[in-house]
Amino acid sequence: MPGANERALEKAKTLPADSLILDLEDSVAPDAKADARAKVAAAVKAGGFGRRELVIRINGLDTPWGVDDLRMAAEVNPDAILVPKVARPGDIVNVSKIHFGMGGAEKTRMWAMMETPMAIFNVREIASVHQVARLSCLVLGTNDLLKESRALATGGRFAILPWLSMTLLAARAYGLDVIDGVYNDFRDEQGFRAECEQGRTLGMDGKTLIHPGQIAACNEMFSPSPEEVAWARKIIAAFQLPENAAKGVITVDGKMVERLHLAMADRVAAIAEAIS
Repeated sequence: MPGANERALEKAKTLPADSLILDLEDSVAPDAKADARAKVAAAVKAGGFGRRELVIRINGLDTPWGVDDLRMAAEVNPDAILVPKVARPGDIVNVSKIHFGMGGAEKTRMWAMMETPMAIFNVREIASVHQVARLSCLVLGTNDLLKESRALATGGRFAILPWLSMTLLAARAYGLDVIDGVYNDFRDEQGFRAECEQGRTLGMDGKTLIHPGQIAACNEMFSPSPEEVAWARKIIAAFQLPENAAKGVITVDGKMVERLHLAMADRVAAIAEAIS
């Protein structure tokens, strides 16, 4: 949500989204940065967003606005701060330390925008500082990756699939969430659904969106289907039977099921419960 757009910030309170990124960076013109910062601060302080996760995307600390953005975030205590153009572990560590030194709340996590070639090269090292930097999520900046690499956004994102997978594996190795990049043509629902399906197949936890019209399809695509939920609950119920309590492998509906499948089923059931 563009931080300078007061109407958009108010509308955000009604959107069926899990997280809201209140943006001070790319969507805000240089001469509107201070105004956007004040509007975002007022919106977060006023509340009314329910259970939606509030994330403030700041400008980089190497810009004239970054430090003031971070100081404001330390005052209003969002759920997370999204740090742009993270290229090395130190980038996210520095922001976290400065934020904490400014009195920022312990609850505020750091999210990292992965949007440069250097970020992809260093993704493992960036993810590895999650405890020091209070890092909890990696967000793919696919538009910037395409620009910086000169790759083409055609053929089902063929050119950047290795970078998406590298980011996802690094996130999983260190227990982080990872969110797929945006789909620019918000009127193309078929193409959007295809990209959501691709992201979910890769293992992404969700997708960043640029228009409220994309929310319903995204929620549908990233939610477990009724069939997935029913199968998960069947696995859980089978392992709960007394005769299976000590078994590592059982048979459910003629299929071999291991305890790793039970862990996967528990996650599906937990997501379904959270959605309901």
